[in-house]
Amino acid sequence: MAGAAPAQGVDQAMLLKPPASAWPGYHGDYSGRRHSALGQITAENVGRLGLAWAFQSGQVQQIKASPLVVDGVIYFTVPNNVWAVDARSGHQIWHYTYPPNKGFHIGSRGVSMYKDWLFFMSPDAHLISLNAGDGKVRWDVAVADSAKGYWTTMSPLVVRNHVIVGVSGDFDNLTGFLKSIDPETGKTQWKWESTPPAGTPNATTGGMTWMTGTFDPDLNLIYWGTGNPTPVLTAKTRPGDDLYTCSIVALNPDTGKLAWAFQPSPHDTHDWDAVEIPVLADGEFGGKPRKMLMQASRNGYFFVLDRTNGKSLLTAPFGPVNWSKGVDGKGQPIPNPEKEPAPDGRLIAPDEGGLTNYRSPSFDPKTGLFIVNAHPAYGIYFAKPADGTFGWAGADYGVWGKAVLEAIDYRTGKVRWSHELGRNGSGAGVLTTDAGLTFTGDASGNVLALRTSDGRTLWHAGTSVPMQSSPITYELDGRQYVLTSSGGVMFAWALPEGGR
Repeated sequence: MAGAAPAQGVDQAMLLKPPASAWPGYHGDYSGRRHSALGQITAENVGRLGLAWAFQSGQVQQIKASPLVVDGVIYFTVPNNVWAVDARSGHQIWHYTYPPNKGFHIGSRGVSMYKDWLFFMSPDAHLISLNAGDGKVRWDVAVADSAKGYWTTMSPLVVRNHVIVGVSGDFDNLTGFLKSIDPETGKTQWKWESTPPAGTPNATTGGMTWMTGTFDPDLNLIYWGTGNPTPVLTAKTRPGDDLYTCSIVALNPDTGKLAWAFQPSPHDTHDWDAVEIPVLADGEFGGKPRKMLMQASRNGYFFVLDRTNGKSLLTAPFGPVNWSKGVDGKGQPIPNPEKEPAPDGRLIAPDEGGLTNYRSPSFDPKTGLFIVNAHPAYGIYFAKPADGTFGWAGADYGVWGKAVLEAIDYRTGKVRWSHELGRNGSGAGVLTTDAGLTFTGDASGNVLALRTSDGRTLWHAGTSVPMQSSPITYELDGRQYVLTSSGGVMFAWALPEGGR
């Protein structure tokens, strides 16, 4: 650890409307749209984009974090590590290392910031607060018991004086939850549980909350996706819809009280977490102005909800889907019992990884396009007998799949264009800008700039390792940067200095 960052910090106004020089939250702002008003890099000059700098983390773990940019400093993570890096030069300012632990080191989605304090989730389910200026620890609290099988990867959501965190884990005796933590003291303010306590008769466990939610300040509601029920593939012990697993929930951030819930996958038997980002947008739908929530869900359906009350406006598949009988009057898919996992196997679309997953989408309000990294795929699901020994309770095997960037018209649910990303899958999220550009990555390790209106490739650069994170953008000293990461390296792209 060395040096000090010129930290002035993040306030509510910055998170509501970030300045051009900042990316102060996981999604940029509270909406989850990952859309930037910056326009120095355009369709006409993007072909001149070049490498401004690269930062080598020196870690075997891949960078899966969405970086923050505040006061000219970039903050990002891999499991057990946090860096502060100069956003102009890529030079390290400080590096914090969390002590060795037995947590699940699957990845880290990044830090969040309140005032001049950072908040970081460790693999063993701790929330650590650091001083942004020098990386020194302020406090360290356990959010959950990692010895029971909980783990954490997410970037917390900061709403006023609430640091809201979620958990992960797939053991049969774990209840998913959200917690609100006081940023000053580390004390718990409230806790919302997505499933009943373990051991409740005929009830499920699960419903993990492992991705970052979104926030509407006017309605004073946070929106979050929850994960699969457990046991995962054998469902006889958990009859019914298994609320509130595989759900989108709206909560009051001050109390944790549930306002409404919508379930994309009732009685899930395929591990299709509904934790994909709930994207918020205001616009016209059906001839009326609406406050909308959109989600491209892992189960293969694209949902548009009225976020004031959770009522369905649109439900449509955005790729091959064969597990449901259709959609009911509430906009929820109707599971087909014949497509539940069975001892002799069932061919299912999408596969266990889902038609999309953790990869952040982007919504471009100019075109009305919701752009998502999709994975059309088929898999064969098997289930073990319900003999009381649960765990995964079966197996799944991929048959075929590919990576495709899809642009979905939010008014109709139709895919307006698609762009092939490769056969091996791509872990890249999506960024769009007011200049009509879409940034993402393909399965071969290329960073891509596409024209948002039609998906045409305008620029690409090879990095050799496929992205597992989402691009961001910021502007300093009149120069726009696009930040991407591949493997353990962070890349900053910009136009040549002094020219566009």
